[in-house]
Amino acid sequence: MTTNELPAPGARLPGLDHLRALAIGQVLLFHYRIFAHPEWLTTVGQFGWTGVDLFFVLSGYLIAAQLFQKLARRGRLSLATYFIKRTFRILPAYFVVVALYFGVPAFREREALPPLWKFLTFTQNFGLDLQLGGTFSHAWSLCVEEQFYLLLPLGLLAFASGRPGKWAAAALPALVVVGFGARLLSWYGAVAPQLGSEQAPLAWYKYVYYPTYNRLDGLVMGIAIAALFHFRPQVAARLARHGNGLALLGAVVLAGAFWVCRDPQAFTASIFGFPLVALGYGLLVVAAISPGSVLHRHASRVSAKVAALSFAIYLTHKGIIHLTQEWFSAHGVGLESNAMMLLCLGTVLAAGWLLNEAVEKPFLKLRKRLLARRRTVAQPALAGVE
Repeated sequence: MTTNELPAPGARLPGLDHLRALAIGQVLLFHYRIFAHPEWLTTVGQFGWTGVDLFFVLSGYLIAAQLFQKLARRGRLSLATYFIKRTFRILPAYFVVVALYFGVPAFREREALPPLWKFLTFTQNFGLDLQLGGTFSHAWSLCVEEQFYLLLPLGLLAFASGRPGKWAAAALPALVVVGFGARLLSWYGAVAPQLGSEQAPLAWYKYVYYPTYNRLDGLVMGIAIAALFHFRPQVAARLARHGNGLALLGAVVLAGAFWVCRDPQAFTASIFGFPLVALGYGLLVVAAISPGSVLHRHASRVSAKVAALSFAIYLTHKGIIHLTQEWFSAHGVGLESNAMMLLCLGTVLAAGWLLNEAVEKPFLKLRKRLLARRRTVAQPALAGVE
């Protein structure tokens, strides 16, 4: 690929590895603050909640780009192939960790778990009360993504016979407006009446932060980037020539988002913070897939490895931090020390590697064999039709 060529959808790109590593790093710093931690992390990690939004933008772009490409090439989507890919990528590691939480009480970072059926149906993010079910609460974002994985191909199929480019140009802005409206209703209906009470933060998380309809901005941004590169390749190519400038602009927008979201639970941050964060990370994603940008041109083995482990790390990190702190504090390591934090980060990486090697990789190999078998069965059938 020359420096002027746009990357193919699904290609492994160094820039996206950098962003995945950034996203999981932010999540780790943010979530570490719920445990005993060094004082400096209170400030440094406060914007880490946006790491999830970066994952949303990446997922929206990667999944939509692949689906747009399949539709353009074949005029249809194979839902069976699509769901096999998603199932073998997500569910094995997820169910292993769910089994850990429900089968090994010592693994739980808090006392209370939501009911099992909410984890099995990926609906945990609706009505999630941190006081009554705060354990494994970070699975809320996986619920959002699984709902997205289900609805996006069905939506594309509904418009496949028409002009999906025009559909995208109309539907994506409409979804942004829906997000604004949903957050306004959630704020005034559920959060505003609780302001000044001890229940206000819990209400904010339950009714504003977790529900899917309030968190569409990152996914919509990712889909919009995929639509731009697919339906307007000439515009995208001109834009991609300015990858470094887009990365800088993205950093400026995120700096503005950081200022707006100084108090994430305030009205302004709740209504305007999420789309502003999505825009900033969207610009970084465009920069990362722009061939001439620094993000795209400079690969890193560290970024690639952390990116490969990011899902396993995301699933396990709270339980591992909890166990690590319990064990090492009993052996004289200070809970709030930098040494404890380094030990926790080391065990989190080790646990992510173990889950990746023992569960993710074997199931991905099984997926590859299953898809290859489906292709060999389909080819003679197609040849017979022709």
